Amino acid sequence: MTVHRMLSSIVASAALAASVLLAASPAAAAAGAAPVQTETPTPAPTPTATPPPIPDDPTDPVRAQEYWLDGARIRDAWRVTRGEGVTIAIIDTGIGEPPVMFDRAVAGGTDVSGNGSADGRTPVGPLNVNHGTWVASVAAGRGNPDGTGMIGVAPEAELLSVSLGFGASAAVPFVDQVAEAMHWAVDHGADVINLSFTTNTLDWDESWDEAFLYAFDHDVVVIVAAGNRRSGTSIVGAPATIPGVLTVGGVDQTGTASLDASTQGITIGISAPSESLLGMSADGTLVTWDGTSGAAPIVAGAAALVRAAHPDLDAVGVINRLIRTAIPVPEMRSAPDVLYGYGLLDANAAVTASVPEARVNPMGDLRDWIRVHRRAASPSEPEPTAAPAPGAVPPLPAADPPSAPGSPLLPSEETLRYGTLPLLALTVPGIVIALGVTAAARRIRTERGRRTPIP
Repeated sequence: MTVHRMLSSIVASAALAASVLLAASPAAAAAGAAPVQTETPTPAPTPTATPPPIPDDPTDPVRAQEYWLDGARIRDAWRVTRGEGVTIAIIDTGIGEPPVMFDRAVAGGTDVSGNGSADGRTPVGPLNVNHGTWVASVAAGRGNPDGTGMIGVAPEAELLSVSLGFGASAAVPFVDQVAEAMHWAVDHGADVINLSFTTNTLDWDESWDEAFLYAFDHDVVVIVAAGNRRSGTSIVGAPATIPGVLTVGGVDQTGTASLDASTQGITIGISAPSESLLGMSADGTLVTWDGTSGAAPIVAGAAALVRAAHPDLDAVGVINRLIRTAIPVPEMRSAPDVLYGYGLLDANAAVTASVPEARVNPMGDLRDWIRVHRRAASPSEPEPTAAPAPGAVPPLPAADPPSAPGSPLLPSEETLRYGTLPLLALTVPGIVIALGVTAAARRIRTERGRRTPIP
């Protein structure tokens, strides 16, 4: 087994209502494109000789449990950057306030559920209330000052906390919350947005069309969890089906697709650990959890590292770097694969490799999808016809064409039909009768002459 294969799956999804699922449950996760067109390669940054100032103690028992830091080569990427200057929006149940973990990390927040606090820091929801805090700790947790304790993938990135309400207890419809959250995150400086939930349906509300386009048009990388079979997600559902997002599948510690803490689908773009993950709860308690809800923030943190190392790179370029440097898995049947996408996350390669730039988003184009699938079926209108004026008399049929001129002494077709022929029909029998009568009269006179006596 290579170090590169030692990745795991993360995502705990508990059905919180209206078929919306979160990936998270302590100690055991609750169940949870087109070819790239390229141009000039982007130069790779040169690793710094001295690591950044944040301490890191790999021998610490807690850090040792974060196997993905080495398996996905995140520690190697830290030689270049730890995400400084990049902002990750966590649209979830809200980021709590455990000690140390998010000191000076949360730059702002809001609540879109109608149940949380104005700053988005009060976790909301009847179930998995700590879900957003776990997700944030994986993406950008700070760790202890002495280099011990849990640390996130991009420990110098800033966070935005947007609290969502899942289930019937939410005061605002879920689809409206997501649309508002996307807008708020973009307007408040998000470079990366993490969505660790699914809806178990391929389709999405039309209001999400505009909300996600708003993010794409403002150069934001959107990372989405694929979902988990254990929570009933047999195939990826929205928002993981929206063209343009980077959908994250989950693998275990050996780099094999997770049976329970992941799912499958043609929109999966990359895979990351989704099993035996650590997460920090709002009260500072460390928990173990599973699901692509945790795999997604690992990739979101890696996206922050790429954006920090390549500040001139756009969102399409970030996604392109992540998937083109992914490590292929022998079990993959194609690229992308329905289980692994383009392969396993390699954060260091995404940050340092020389990768051709992308002209189009390899995960699809939402605007093109809308143009094809949201077209209103316009009813065919009948062709207008001019009605006749009231009382108008239809025109008479055209006259027969005149016959060719001929001699006035010769009978024409009309005189033969209506004159000569009928006259002959009447005259001939009359002549025959008259001749017969004359002949009979002559014979009678002859016979009388023969019978006269001689005086």
